[in-house]
Amino acid sequence: MIIINKSGYLKYEDFKFKCALGKAGIGKKKIEGDNITPKGTFGIVKIYYRSDRVKKISSKFKLIKITKNMGWCDDPKSENYNKLIKLPSKFSYEKLYRKDNLYDLILVLNYNINPTIKNKGSAIFIHIKNGNFKKTKGCITLKKNNLLKIISLIEKNTKIIIS
Repeated sequence: MIIINKSGYLKYEDFKFKCALGKAGIGKKKIEGDNITPKGTFGIVKIYYRSDRVKKISSKFKLIKITKNMGWCDDPKSENYNKLIKLPSKFSYEKLYRKDNLYDLILVLNYNINPTIKNKGSAIFIHIKNGNFKKTKGCITLKKNNLLKIISLIEKNTKIIIS
């Protein structure tokens, strides 16, 4: 079990890592773009990575390579809202293959996935931190080496508790 709390720390077994959270903190996510990190218990659906930037990953998960045409739809008007999509797209999306390193490693949480409710929020990931732990639009971010450590330890049924 991974525990993430409002003080900005992620705990797993004997490890405790500083992390960044949404600009509006942890709470009940009400709408797309509210900058809230959703409170609750979640599973990890998939792990994506940039094979040109992350060479050695140890994981019990099947790892998915990020390609240049991958995106994550964050447009409630799309039937693919809160899903992986192929780019280009006429709908709004997060590009997964980025110039910066934020999405070199992505753990996709099962927030608003089954079922997907339009406008309830999308692309809730655990990914690499931005600068000096800048607040996010709702994701959780960690230092790359800490995220690699977590990926090497977690099981497919590991739960993430955000409180």
